[in-house]
Amino acid sequence: MGLKSRVAVIGAGVAGLSCANVLRAAGMDVLVLDKSRGVAGRMSTRRGEGWQCDHGAQYFTARDPDFRAEVGRWRAAGAAAPWPARLAVIGGAAGHQPDDGLERFVGAPRMTAPARLMAEGHDVRLEQIVTGLRRDEAGWCISTREGGEAADRYDAVVIAVPAPQAVPLLQQAAGDMAAMAAAVRMQGSWAVMLRFAAPVDLPFDAAFVNQGPLRWVARDSSKPGRSGMETWLLHATAEWSEAHIEDAPESVAEVLIAAFAELGATSPAAWSAHRWRYADSAPALAVNHVWNATAGLGLCGDWLNGGKVEGAWLSGRDLGLQVAAALASA
Repeated sequence: MGLKSRVAVIGAGVAGLSCANVLRAAGMDVLVLDKSRGVAGRMSTRRGEGWQCDHGAQYFTARDPDFRAEVGRWRAAGAAAPWPARLAVIGGAAGHQPDDGLERFVGAPRMTAPARLMAEGHDVRLEQIVTGLRRDEAGWCISTREGGEAADRYDAVVIAVPAPQAVPLLQQAAGDMAAMAAAVRMQGSWAVMLRFAAPVDLPFDAAFVNQGPLRWVARDSSKPGRSGMETWLLHATAEWSEAHIEDAPESVAEVLIAAFAELGATSPAAWSAHRWRYADSAPALAVNHVWNATAGLGLCGDWLNGGKVEGAWLSGRDLGLQVAAALASA
């Protein structure tokens, strides 16, 4: 029996972990690297003393049969649950209008739970910022800010990070893939997490807002498995966020809290803000994933496949299948 093929996956969000799971199931030796302190990417939860709040992806849907089966596994493990939120649409009809027939799911007891489940059993190395990729006759070698160039070699590398973060790595390794990623326009998003001493009396648990600086508001405390203080999440529109992406958190929070007050909310006891510099793409590409068999280099992520959690999972899964098939036949 020959040596196992070795694959490095850069990015421990849903796409990267989905790809890693397929590769491991195919018998590959997989390393996952991520710059953050935890897995999950934008399926993130901020936690503080006595409170928590999902401040990235707010929920996910499952239309594809394979992804529905995956969500079923998450639910069986207690890592996800339906969120039967009271939804409202505020403002003009030209903005977002939800499909009331959709079943919405969230991670439980926080949005990071599905990614944590997917990461179980993997060699995941966190707080590792990848700065370089170089291929020699033995395979791919990876450099990080923290450790320099590692001695290990890999038969393939999967890049599962937002397009702007992929560009500098691709410029070193595959110019045509770098050009494709560089052409993707990703937009920022400001998120403000509010804590209240008592429940906020509003006639909805979440709302799509089609007016002013807000795009979405949600009572995080209404999601299954949550505990602690009453918390709400405010997401600004992409347009407003881009126009104010370099503003101080204090000025951002002031504007968004005032807009929330216009919807009937009371003043929060405390708040925190987070700037997502690469929240979504406008629009997401529609290529699912990219695989360069000659180089042994792949790309996956929600920015390649519709911009949603489901799209990210399918992108990673499909790339994993293609990489596994390619390495098995090599």
